[in-house]
Amino acid sequence: MELRENKLNLQGEDGYSNFAFEEEDIKNQRESGRSTLRNRNEHYGDSINTQQGEEHVTIEQEVPKQKGSIEESEPTHRKGYLEKKYDATCGFFKKHKAVIQYIFYGILLTGYLALVIAACVVNFHRALPLFVLTVIVIFFVIWDYLIDRYEDQIADFLSPGNRFLNKHWFWLKWLMWILLIIGVLCWLIFDTAKQGTQSLVSFAGLVFYVLLMLIFSKYPTRVFWRPVFWGIALQFVFGLLILRTTPGFEAFNWLGKQVQIFLEYTDIGAKFVFGEKYTDHFFAFKVLPIVVFFSTVISMLYYLGFMQWLIRKVGWLMQVTLGSSPIESVVAAGNIFVGQTESPLLVQPYLLHLTKSELHAIMTAGFSTIAGSVLGAYISFGVSASHLLTASVMSAPASLAVAKLFWPETEVPKITLKNALKMEKGDSRNLLEAASNGASSSISLVANIAVNMIAFLALLAFMNSALSWLGNMFDYPQLNFEVICSYVFMPFSFMMGVDWQDSFLVGGLIGYKTFFNEFVAFQHLAKMIKLRKQAGPKFVDGIQQYMSVSTFIILPFAF
Repeated sequence: MELRENKLNLQGEDGYSNFAFEEEDIKNQRESGRSTLRNRNEHYGDSINTQQGEEHVTIEQEVPKQKGSIEESEPTHRKGYLEKKYDATCGFFKKHKAVIQYIFYGILLTGYLALVIAACVVNFHRALPLFVLTVIVIFFVIWDYLIDRYEDQIADFLSPGNRFLNKHWFWLKWLMWILLIIGVLCWLIFDTAKQGTQSLVSFAGLVFYVLLMLIFSKYPTRVFWRPVFWGIALQFVFGLLILRTTPGFEAFNWLGKQVQIFLEYTDIGAKFVFGEKYTDHFFAFKVLPIVVFFSTVISMLYYLGFMQWLIRKVGWLMQVTLGSSPIESVVAAGNIFVGQTESPLLVQPYLLHLTKSELHAIMTAGFSTIAGSVLGAYISFGVSASHLLTASVMSAPASLAVAKLFWPETEVPKITLKNALKMEKGDSRNLLEAASNGASSSISLVANIAVNMIAFLALLAFMNSALSWLGNMFDYPQLNFEVICSYVFMPFSFMMGVDWQDSFLVGGLIGYKTFFNEFVAFQHLAKMIKLRKQAGPKFVDGIQQYMSVSTFIILPFAF
């Protein structure tokens, strides 16, 4: 410390003679700085030598700044002609950025519309899907624009209707219930006359399941029936439009075929990695790569914002009809397209504020639908793609109905405003990174599917062997897990509308799905589909091998 003070004092007395500046005025400033320091030393005394040294150091650090100021005072470089034009062009684009963007998007939109019109002129039937998709996109774009710009004006325009409904809601509510009951009765009469009595069994099964869930409800006396009836009604409407109307059936049948064609592109990557004979190991090299490909596509759609937009629309529909909270609506809608582990991440910031009823609804919705990443795997088993898509869409509102029947809402939800709900977005910085992240994130899912299949199939084989050994003691070696589940779930499958002849096999599949996982159930269903396509014998040693066509249609909805 003494050495540092001596050095500083020496600097204060002798200065920095080793600094040689060519500018004369800088030397004069340094000399004036030294004289100022000497005066301060004589005035304050020798007890503050360290402070004087620090002040001298500060003056020393300011010298380069003075040089820099001299250098900055030198004449600046004069811009050339091209540089001036470049700066002027950049300034013009920055000033008119919005107008230029509108012009660019307008040119792209005009070109696309011209392409659609040309395709319709050449072959309208072939271009019909493109035309329908274009009309739907234009409708929603205009709808979003009007809502964003004129939401308050639209609300004011519709306010007289809202006041009328609020004023006369009591008798309007009863009128709606009466019309609904009459409509259901008329439907049952005409549908029974056309399709047979099997639809009456399905309707009785629906009533039976509602009563069963009410009995086991957490709070049977506090059930709010609006989400229950609206959930069942939306499921009925979706099923009616998709399965009983020609346009709806053809639309979903076309969509299912396109999904199937789209997933077949996975074969290119699987063939490159695993070789020409990759189908020899069907599940590992044919089914699991589909999960990777679909996960990649979903991740890219999330980056583009399409999935968030689509989920918001479906969630809004369920919110205004079922009266469910924004959290429940968004997660239930998300489960149509993604898995039950990914859909809660859409509302991750709000998970800590959920009520127990909302948490139960989220879990129920996750178990009721088919994850988009494994949808392709089930399609590769031979199950109809259109039926799987239909079942997943129909199950979303029904899951909220079941959840609100089992665990009614007894608390006040903290998240109630839909405008306050913002879904989480991915952290990808570009489209390629989103694709890479989607493929990487599927590794755990693929590994999870593979190890679960190994574990559960091995466990199932052991249980069947143990049950057969036990049944052999009573001269019934055919005893196994499937037989037990078939007898237990046979009445439940029959109440869902399955023929009594096929309800035994369906009960076994429901048992596999309930106690193991749906992959095991779909694997056994794939064997039955294969046997039916081969037109093999339906009974072998008195044991039914596969089911009727109508049961194959019902099964995706049962699962």
